[in-house]
Amino acid sequence: MTHLIDPPAQVTLPVTKSDQTFPVGRIFCVGRNYAAHAREMGHDPDREAPFFFMKPADTLIKGHSCSVPYPPCTRDLHHEVELVLALGSGGRAIAVDQALDHVIGAAVGLDLTRRDLQGEAKKAGRPWDMGKGFDGCAVVAPLALKPNLKTLEHASINLTVNGTIRQSGTILMMIWSMAEIISELSTYLTLKPGDLIFTGTPDGVAALSPGDHLNAQIADLPALDVMIEQPL
Repeated sequence: MTHLIDPPAQVTLPVTKSDQTFPVGRIFCVGRNYAAHAREMGHDPDREAPFFFMKPADTLIKGHSCSVPYPPCTRDLHHEVELVLALGSGGRAIAVDQALDHVIGAAVGLDLTRRDLQGEAKKAGRPWDMGKGFDGCAVVAPLALKPNLKTLEHASINLTVNGTIRQSGTILMMIWSMAEIISELSTYLTLKPGDLIFTGTPDGVAALSPGDHLNAQIADLPALDVMIEQPL
């Protein structure tokens, strides 16, 4: 069979302390999963069921240390540090008590958002795609395989920008737990090996500028260093 174009290369994540890679299929994100962040975005966290959106897999930037060009069409690029779960197996309508059995790895992630475009879309009742899905919008550190998820539940999650703490919390502050997120998402579609799930961000999200240096950390996982470069 001949192709009109060459198919894109498989997106992969490096695995820490290994020469292995993790083939990435889809990237799911859960919105407003920390109460204080929901409040700073003007929402009531006590009344909202989890909701999800996606980022294209080829928007992924990976590595311990990497750079992201400041994206076009925005003057309000925001950072959101997140725990990212990688699924080694999938399923449909997964029970909460079995959900974590599907997790093969975890990593520190950075969800970048063109907040002005997202805000305009919300006001107009339009999709968020151009606010949440753009080149370099999903940044992920190397994957830690088979993490201790019980320990991870109590882990700290922090982000500094130019050495100043912007976001700080713990994974326990999530409204919906890791297991609940996986279970709920699997009611909408069949989860698959290779899926990544961004699990939400603490409060403290704020704007970034070219030249900013970000350091994102979750206890026991490889840290993530990101430099925001000048626009292309």
